[in-house]
Amino acid sequence: MKDNEISLQLQAKPTETGFQILAINAGVAKGHNLDFSAAVLKESLKLWNNLPCFLDHPGFFEGPSVRDLAGALHDPTWNEVSQGIQANLVPAGPSGEVLSRLRETAKSDPAIMSAIGFSAVLNVKYESHGNVEAMQTSPDKVETINSVASVDCVINPARGGRFLSVPNQGDLIMKKVTRDGKVIEVEDKDVLPTDVAFTAPKPPDPGTDAETAALLQVQAAQKAADGKNKSAAESLRQVRLHSCRDLLKVSLQASGLPGPSATRVEKRFTAQLDKGEPFEPAELDAAILDEQALLSALTAAGSIQGPGRITGMHTTNDQLEAAVSDLFGVERDAHLKAVKPAHLTGIRELYLMLTGDYDLHGGFYGERIQLATTADFTGLVKNALNKVVTQQWEAIGKAGYDWWEKIVKVEHFTSLNTISGTLIGTVGALPTVAEGGEYTELAIGDSPETASFTKYGGYIPLTLELIDRDESRKLKAYASELGSAARRKISYLVSQVFLANGGVGPTMADGGALFNADPVTDVDGQGHCNLLAAAIAADKWDLACAAVFNQPMLIKNAVGYYGTGPKMGVNPRYLVVPRASQLAAMKILYPSLENATTIYSENQQRGQPGDVVVMPEYTEVDHWAAVVDPVIAPAIIVGERFGIKPEIFTAGNDLSPAVFMNDEHRIKVRMFTAVLVQDFRPLHKSNV
Repeated sequence: MKDNEISLQLQAKPTETGFQILAINAGVAKGHNLDFSAAVLKESLKLWNNLPCFLDHPGFFEGPSVRDLAGALHDPTWNEVSQGIQANLVPAGPSGEVLSRLRETAKSDPAIMSAIGFSAVLNVKYESHGNVEAMQTSPDKVETINSVASVDCVINPARGGRFLSVPNQGDLIMKKVTRDGKVIEVEDKDVLPTDVAFTAPKPPDPGTDAETAALLQVQAAQKAADGKNKSAAESLRQVRLHSCRDLLKVSLQASGLPGPSATRVEKRFTAQLDKGEPFEPAELDAAILDEQALLSALTAAGSIQGPGRITGMHTTNDQLEAAVSDLFGVERDAHLKAVKPAHLTGIRELYLMLTGDYDLHGGFYGERIQLATTADFTGLVKNALNKVVTQQWEAIGKAGYDWWEKIVKVEHFTSLNTISGTLIGTVGALPTVAEGGEYTELAIGDSPETASFTKYGGYIPLTLELIDRDESRKLKAYASELGSAARRKISYLVSQVFLANGGVGPTMADGGALFNADPVTDVDGQGHCNLLAAAIAADKWDLACAAVFNQPMLIKNAVGYYGTGPKMGVNPRYLVVPRASQLAAMKILYPSLENATTIYSENQQRGQPGDVVVMPEYTEVDHWAAVVDPVIAPAIIVGERFGIKPEIFTAGNDLSPAVFMNDEHRIKVRMFTAVLVQDFRPLHKSNV
């Protein structure tokens, strides 16, 4: 070391204006397989100044939010030891305090310190291997960093970003000073805000003793650091002022305020910004709400008298939602009926408008988006596809697949636990209690039947190729197929109550088939007395009705009690037949029906005691069944967990495996359904 030269190895420490972090260092980025060299990082050093810092990266179809702003980076330098870019991070904004608390916690907890770091949102040019197999063995090398949007605080960062080490309060830092060949060690508790070694300012007069010289050098370095921190604070203030101006513009556009009202709010906050004073988002929100309340009060009379009243305000989000509904040909929500949006040409225009992904990389580029909106591509498409599914669900139901809704009871369950049957009215008759006599225990029956939920679903791919080809019609057709498939699936599950096991239905808990001709009084308790072998005819229908009417109610599942309960006393309402027997069945239940199609509807509205139900899954042309109204005596239960209609989910962002490996977003459909036969008594079958 030369005479009159001081080398200080300084630690990072939070100051009033921030603390040091490592934004990125040389190496391979996890999850992206891109290799950043030290040379490439050094060339990009100027891009890392005055960058915002957010808590977590925004979602794939989201832009950076003011609510997540946690600070800004300043004075980037090269850290030779860590082979990376180091900068001063100044906490600020709505999430600044959260970032500071997070760092304080990480200092005392090594597990948190190792998990939390910093991840850059950047655009790079790299040399690609051209195939996945080569990329897995050798990473692509980054040639140039084109731009850096932000450096965000995240869990498990991709490439080396972290808090720099900080000594505990009171730790001593040893500074070594040389003068005239002598080494002097100086103890100092003032830890300076940098992690790099640098040459001190010009040394003091040669006549100064070594100890004083060292202290003067430390003071000079501290003064220089203070100047940098003040500059960083001013830079952050300018960033906040710029953000506030953008927020003011966007908020007023979305507020729906008329010109004079919007101008008044704009002048108030512009004057504050011109003075160099940023405002908080909550202040602007409160001012807009006050202006809207005042406007409402002033126009209240007009809303009664008619002329000049305000009938509604529509935001950019409303315009987009209405346009997407029109694109997919589904009905708009009630509050969007009067909206007159610009028509979308297709799914491609919507995707580019809301993501800025003009190169179809599968990413989100907020700086390219011109709309002042919080709507995202995924959310709008998902909502529209759910409407398409619902529309097709209802359409396929009207086409004949709603038959099962008439004969079952749909119940909602709050968990996926096994469901059990419940029978009502199983006490039979109340016995007499003599004066002063004891009450006797009632023999109560209960259904032993159970059923388990089954998950049904799948996914369809929304590829970038489909988006680029603008195949909106195909995407709508996908969703329509999901609605049809879900309705048909439940139809099939209910049909198996009548068709399983060669037409005798599932085996019940008592060991007997659902439909059998054995007497209910059988000692083994397996007799159900609800099966015939006769083609549909008026007398056979009446015979089935009588059998159901005379079914003894359950009293107790025990020998000696089978078939001893009072009659159920209820006639069937529904006659379930295959399409081939529809006309014959209608003539039985609607005696006045003629073979003229023009009067079918008139005859069916005359209130005859019964309804014909056509089951599409019936393959036997002459089988039929009788079912009691489920409102009176429910025999078949269709259980649902999250709704009887299927749910639509969308998944995909620039970090998801499907987008990265397959260039596709996935549209998933899911439903949980259980079908339970809890009682055989309201059902009767005839197998010819």
